[in-house]
Amino acid sequence: MGNYHICVYAICKDEEACVKRWMDSMREADEVYVLDTGSTDRSVALLQKEGAIVQRAEISPWRFDTARNRSMDLLPEDCDICVCTDLDEVFHPGWREALEKAWRPGTLRARYRYTWNFNPDGSEGVVFYTDKIHARRGFRWVHPVHEVLQYEGGDHPIITIPGIQLDHHANAKASRAQYLPLLELAVREDPDDDRNTHYLGREYMFHKQYEKAIRMLQRHLSLPRARWQDERCASMRYIARCYENLGDPDQAFFWHLKAVAEAPYLREPWTDAAQFFYRREDWYAMVFCCEQALKIRERPDTYISESAAWSALPDDLAAVGYYRTGNYRKAQEAIDRAIEKEPENQRLTNNRSWIEKKLQKNT
Repeated sequence: MGNYHICVYAICKDEEACVKRWMDSMREADEVYVLDTGSTDRSVALLQKEGAIVQRAEISPWRFDTARNRSMDLLPEDCDICVCTDLDEVFHPGWREALEKAWRPGTLRARYRYTWNFNPDGSEGVVFYTDKIHARRGFRWVHPVHEVLQYEGGDHPIITIPGIQLDHHANAKASRAQYLPLLELAVREDPDDDRNTHYLGREYMFHKQYEKAIRMLQRHLSLPRARWQDERCASMRYIARCYENLGDPDQAFFWHLKAVAEAPYLREPWTDAAQFFYRREDWYAMVFCCEQALKIRERPDTYISESAAWSALPDDLAAVGYYRTGNYRKAQEAIDRAIEKEPENQRLTNNRSWIEKKLQKNT
């Protein structure tokens, strides 16, 4: 089918609803290999019917890295390019052609665009670049959860392929119950790992264990390897959210300021701060934060990018702030921009009517 022998590999458990869509997307590969880790539905039979090579295995105790490595071990030795996906992910057609065009002898790994979730209206939510396409030798998965692909040779070049797009269609009913204990295990195994320390703090926040979250996120910020400003800023934003949920707005205010100081080039800390000031009814501060957010026009390609900061929200908040401070002309401009992004949002349309009435009254 091409100059390279390309194989897809994945892990699976009770995903019969995804099989047909996933296999249709993966057919551009030469072979598809799946490690089934205990399905009780028709996943295995359906995968085999669609042409996948399936092997069953019990992973006990459960770890994502162990399962990924076992699935990668299914690949033949003459495979040139390995493509790791999950069954709830779908490539846009033409991904193989883009991959073969960009891949060169000696290439080790490729980055490509990944839509992690979608908004209720079908638009893209969180979008970033991921890198789970790699050469056959020298790679292993590490960490029991939020596993990452590690190259035994250390740092290595990664090519970026703009023509590849992978979409994640998550099952909203899927349980996250196993994530917290596995993240706690990951941090015990590698206490100096900044990435999983950050994720564990975030997971505590999701579970409303706010005091634990604050301690773990502050620990992340203290680690020597925690140098990526975007992720440090996210930890600060989460700490601010935790303090606000604990009823301590002064500490929340302090950590919002630290977050915008850490990464003023990101929309997310400014938008978070604007929402904090909205809840405090500090309209001038909210307007300032919205204006700073809206000056940032380039959306980053990392997982830190949150869809809310790039939705109608900053303009929506700005319109409220301008209205509350008597700047009705700017309020109208802001609400118009918000409606452009969300034309079906009736609340925005209603707000525009209120602003127009004020403008008419003041002319």
